[in-house]
Amino acid sequence: MFEAAELDLKLSKHEFDEQAPSVREALLEGQAQLRESPEFSVAIVIAGAEGAGKGETVNTLLAWMDARGIQSHAMGSPSSEDTERPDFYRYWRRLPAKGQIAIFFGSWYTFPVVERSFGRIDEPHFDRKLSRIVDFERMLAAENVLLLKLWLHITKKQQRRRFEKLSKDPDTAWRVTPQDWEYHETYEPFVEASAHALRRTSTGLNPWEIIPARDRRYRELTVATKLLERLDKRLEQSPRPQPQPQPLPKPAAANVINALDLSPKLAKKTYEKKLSTYQARVGRLARRMHAAGGSAVIVFEGCDAAGKGGCIRRVITTLDSRFYRVIPIAAPTDEEKARPYLWRFWRHVPRRGHIAIFDRSWYGRVLVERIEGLCAPADWQRAYGEINAFEDQLIDAGTLVFKFWLAITKEEQLRRFEEREATGFKRYKITDEDWRNRERWPAYEAAACEMVEQTSTEIAPWHLVSAEDKYWARVEVLKTISDGLEKHFGPDEDPKSKHKKRKNK
Repeated sequence: MFEAAELDLKLSKHEFDEQAPSVREALLEGQAQLRESPEFSVAIVIAGAEGAGKGETVNTLLAWMDARGIQSHAMGSPSSEDTERPDFYRYWRRLPAKGQIAIFFGSWYTFPVVERSFGRIDEPHFDRKLSRIVDFERMLAAENVLLLKLWLHITKKQQRRRFEKLSKDPDTAWRVTPQDWEYHETYEPFVEASAHALRRTSTGLNPWEIIPARDRRYRELTVATKLLERLDKRLEQSPRPQPQPQPLPKPAAANVINALDLSPKLAKKTYEKKLSTYQARVGRLARRMHAAGGSAVIVFEGCDAAGKGGCIRRVITTLDSRFYRVIPIAAPTDEEKARPYLWRFWRHVPRRGHIAIFDRSWYGRVLVERIEGLCAPADWQRAYGEINAFEDQLIDAGTLVFKFWLAITKEEQLRRFEEREATGFKRYKITDEDWRNRERWPAYEAAACEMVEQTSTEIAPWHLVSAEDKYWARVEVLKTISDGLEKHFGPDEDPKSKHKKRKNK
């Protein structure tokens, strides 16, 4: 794979000085055009062996372009904040907004390749990580991120010469660390793992560019030229058309939502007793989860007035306020719209020991955005797989995922709407949009059924909860959460029962 990159390609100083100014000028023009008409963002991955000049190349790009529109991310070892979340958390947080450029000096490739080259992971595990990368980059392309992947290649002999030269000069000796020499000793397995990674992840949408890196002038001008070519090509493309209204889906006569039994009810006294029992149980188990370093994400979806807020209040009553957050999801802000749609949810992924509760969630892409025509059919159709992949990463990192769909009848929704309008302290809950959404009840039901079918997985199933009776729904939610926590963090033991046991002894 690297044979062509090992050819001794060079540029003389005269050739470099002759070509560089025009490339630099064109890059600045392209960057200005990107900033003035922000239809997409640019992410540049600079990768390769140690000593290949990655840092020097980044410095050149920053010097040649307007650094105010470029974010440079040196992705070394993850911080303590990063290690408490899925691997991709730190990359998602740093994705550039439309009109901006981000350079990843070290990226989502670094640790899988290093781990494989040192034999810390086997090939199936490595391939799984690479498949996750392909999925991530495919989504970036679909979400208007131009991804340029540059691999700077040098031979082992060239690497040694560079390390020795830098080490001899007191002004540059600090740049060569013991870890660099350790990497030099594992050059062959590193190159083998890298070649495997590049073959698996070089796609038509996001190809790798392999650049001979021995000669500084050749390397830096080639990198700048590759960036200019890709940027110009993308700028020449017509803006993506705005989503057009689509036929509204219709629910099947028999489906998973209308087949749900909505008759269960609880008398108030029974409810109060069960509520107290399960709240205490959730509280104890949440503290156990915190001590064990686990985390949880709780998602509430359902039609307007289904009781999501009431369920959330009953859940948080028993939790330690230091270790949970409620994230209400409304229409995306300008900052959020400028990035891939999952960005605003990745930024709220909880750290270990914490719980994130979403009042509506990433499922808006396949519900409200689909029904209201806010995204193209291709966007919500691919979202099922992207959402499953997102939840898979959460669970892989030790985060429990609870997903609740609260179901009520259309008649009960009308009763609750009218009650809200008639009650002063509840009137803020009802809006014109709620009444408008009600007119599309069948379409939302059809979309919700498809959502459940596509995203209720064995590791992150949907819990369809009858919410016609609020008492029943609240207890059912608490029971489901406590059962899930108990399954993963051990059986709950009521302190009252412990006290009785000691007393009997």
